[in-house]
Amino acid sequence: MNRTKRRATIAIGLCVVALIAIIGLGVALSGNIVYYRNVSEALKSRTSQGDKQFRLAGAVVPGSAQETKGGVDFEISDGKKSVQIVHIGDPPSLFKDKIPVVCEGHWSRDGTFASDRIMIRHGSEYKPPKVKFKS
Repeated sequence: MNRTKRRATIAIGLCVVALIAIIGLGVALSGNIVYYRNVSEALKSRTSQGDKQFRLAGAVVPGSAQETKGGVDFEISDGKKSVQIVHIGDPPSLFKDKIPVVCEGHWSRDGTFASDRIMIRHGSEYKPPKVKFKS
């Protein structure tokens, strides 16, 4: 085999290996994707979503949070629609009425959203608290 054919064969082989690696990486990472929806979007796609894991965003409806034996039940809203959340585990320390949250979980058979993780949404800018020192 002459030198040009050998180089072409090696180049094609490397391209095939790279393509297989990229496809494999894409398949592996696609299993880790968790979709993010607001309340109205989630309710619209509820039947097609089934029991797949996704993230649901909204603000905690004032007065709706009730501590339970295993966590907290509350309602979130996007201003148009609202959803009842049944959360297992302790809520974050910043959890309170009107705060924007993202709940990770899935739809339950009873129509509520079963959450196993609550994340507090906040701005991208960090502002340190003002501290007064005694002189």
